[in-house]
Amino acid sequence: MIIVDTHAHLQFRAYDKDRNEVIKRCLDKGVWTINVGTNYETSKAAVELARKCKEGIFASVGLHPINLDTGLVKIRVDPNEDSHPEKYFDYEKYRELAKNPKVVAIGEVGLDYYWKPKTKGRLEEFKKMQKELLALQLKLAKELDLPVIFHCRVAHSDLLEILNSNPKSQTPKLRGVIHSFTGSWDDAQRFLALGFYLGFNGIIFKKIEGLDFEINIKNTPLNRMLIETDCPYLTPSKESGRNEPIFIKHIIQKIADTKGVSCEEVGEITAKNAHKLFGVQ
Repeated sequence: MIIVDTHAHLQFRAYDKDRNEVIKRCLDKGVWTINVGTNYETSKAAVELARKCKEGIFASVGLHPINLDTGLVKIRVDPNEDSHPEKYFDYEKYRELAKNPKVVAIGEVGLDYYWKPKTKGRLEEFKKMQKELLALQLKLAKELDLPVIFHCRVAHSDLLEILNSNPKSQTPKLRGVIHSFTGSWDDAQRFLALGFYLGFNGIIFKKIEGLDFEINIKNTPLNRMLIETDCPYLTPSKESGRNEPIFIKHIIQKIADTKGVSCEEVGEITAKNAHKLFGVQ
């Protein structure tokens, strides 16, 4: 049985010393991955990695909101990533990269208000710049008829407002997944009503005030779930150190236990969901 980790970052610097070994472990265990871009360099690296592998490795292309250099907050450089903030979104450059046949999505893109300016005027400008960036990338997804991998942190209301404003009759229809879902069950229902999938990863093992992952997992239909590791981040509590795709087994087990179904059912249905949304096969 093939398992699909729909959100990984095997192209990141964190795997420079043993990337081939990690990929071999994945494929030996039947775990396929979509490696998600966060700026132009990591998007390009994800495409190159997918191109080199004959099967089981795919890519997405996008500029993460925290990698937009707004000039309004200090950008935190992540040593695990090849992090290069960008002043603007070069539409044509990303468009050419996203036309590669191994690219299955635009992402990760979205809104992130966790690290934000402290004054009201700067905060409004900060949000405006992120929304403009997202609009351009949604335009690209529609042009190329690709699904979207959404990043959303402390911004669910604004993202829902943007998604609700998209014409329901548009062709192609905007589709995608809310990666690493950390919203309320009310938020979940609103995303599901719009036709989006919810992505679950190692964050479900954490205790976060105001969030009930058990309720979200229990109530979200299995045919609307995707599973992910977000590796090298969010290592499940039963492991230690750097995360990697084979640890997706812990996400599967948690979902199976919470919903009262078998691990085989979780793995099989979420793989079908990944095929339906991203076309991975």
